[in-house]
Amino acid sequence: MATPAEHAAMRRALELAVRPDAPLGPNPRVGAVLLGPDGTTLAEGHHRGAGTPHAEVQALAAARARGHDPAGATMVVTLEPCSHHGRTPPCTGALREAGVARVVFALADPTPVAAGGAAVLAGAGVEVEGGLLAEQARATNLAWLRMVAAARPWVTWKFAATLDGRVAAPDGTSRWITSAQARADAHARRARADAVLVGTGTVRADDPTLTARDAEGLPLPRQPLRAVMGRSPVPPDAKVLDGAARTVLLDTRDPHEALARLAAHGVADVLLEGGPTLAAAFVRAGLVDEVLAYLAPALLGAGPAAVGDIGVATMAAAARLSTEQVTQVGPDLRVLARFLPEPTEGAK
Repeated sequence: MATPAEHAAMRRALELAVRPDAPLGPNPRVGAVLLGPDGTTLAEGHHRGAGTPHAEVQALAAARARGHDPAGATMVVTLEPCSHHGRTPPCTGALREAGVARVVFALADPTPVAAGGAAVLAGAGVEVEGGLLAEQARATNLAWLRMVAAARPWVTWKFAATLDGRVAAPDGTSRWITSAQARADAHARRARADAVLVGTGTVRADDPTLTARDAEGLPLPRQPLRAVMGRSPVPPDAKVLDGAARTVLLDTRDPHEALARLAAHGVADVLLEGGPTLAAAFVRAGLVDEVLAYLAPALLGAGPAAVGDIGVATMAAAARLSTEQVTQVGPDLRVLARFLPEPTEGAK
């Protein structure tokens, strides 16, 4: 049974896992805290990306640098220690060599090549406990877990609309539906994505830059890959080709193919910002994991809706989502909702 000190250490490890320099792309976010036999924190560590030391190894190195001997200590880590030799040696070996007596982890590693670390450690006489704050750890790695389970990126469909669901007025104007505060919040989310995806229709109609910018319009330190999908040509003077960030043109209308090609670019987290037609294509294909909607307290009564035809003809067939978060941002509402899993056949 995990101790109060281990609970506190796991909460801290979860914070470390999502630090600004934590990896994006096809790598898990992992934090670790090394506790002494008396429950005090000896050192911390977190994974910074492919090829860099894993969180546990960083914590061990930090402890030694401070003059602490890890022998007899407890490693608290958000992901089961790996047991394979990839770009770096297995963490199980480092933990055994350091003489760590106990390992507490949150989430079991679902990857076939790296899983099994808990059994390896237990077989070496290390006390192991798994599952501590597992759901919180899962929430920090949704994109990575989607890549592992489905070999495709996590897709967040983001849009701004009025309370009656309009994304533009009848004359086509859409600037600005939401407030400056909501737009800044959306740009901060864009900066955390691996890629932002739109269709060629949006590029031709709106000529967006698709960069992540601050409230003054200046580029943020990290920029997502700009992805444009569709068969229509992109004008050579389009802003997405301005060199302000990397851009990839995906000459396909198939959402599955677009995501597969983005995955090949190392993309695990896609922010879908296309118009109603593209959004409908991804929803129909079952490829939207969550919806991020910024709703302005305004009414238009007419104009394009946020999404096109998704094949729903009756209320019983409506796509159902679970509301994860509702937050006021300036005068607007930010709603985060996730698609519910399809009901299992025969379920009541």
